[in-house]
Amino acid sequence: MSVRSVVEYDDASAAVRAVFDDIKRTRQVADVNNFWKYLARDPATLKRTWQSVKEIMAPGALDALTKEMLYLAVSVSNGCAYCIASHGAAARKAGMTDEMLGELMAVVGMANETNRLANGYRVPIDPAFEE
Repeated sequence: MSVRSVVEYDDASAAVRAVFDDIKRTRQVADVNNFWKYLARDPATLKRTWQSVKEIMAPGALDALTKEMLYLAVSVSNGCAYCIASHGAAARKAGMTDEMLGELMAVVGMANETNRLANGYRVPIDPAFEE
């Protein structure tokens, strides 16, 4: 598997620069991280992914900390080291403490264990859980 190089702002097309500018403005950062620079190799994927992330992670019924901790939990379950680093940092920035991280990891670990057990035993869903 070959490693593709990143697309830096100075080398980017106008379409990619527009997405990079929106990311920087929205996140109030000086530069975009490597995830976006790699996606910029396919401008359509870059734009679509950014629009989705921006929409989903925007303020809503869940606060920023909750959303980042959920993203972190899924990233841990999926084994995505990059996303763990990125959303771990974002969760800390949003207020996640070491104690919160510890509890989150305990829940992720327990959920993965019990999910595997329920799936392995093919446990039928209790009628009380169904709406």
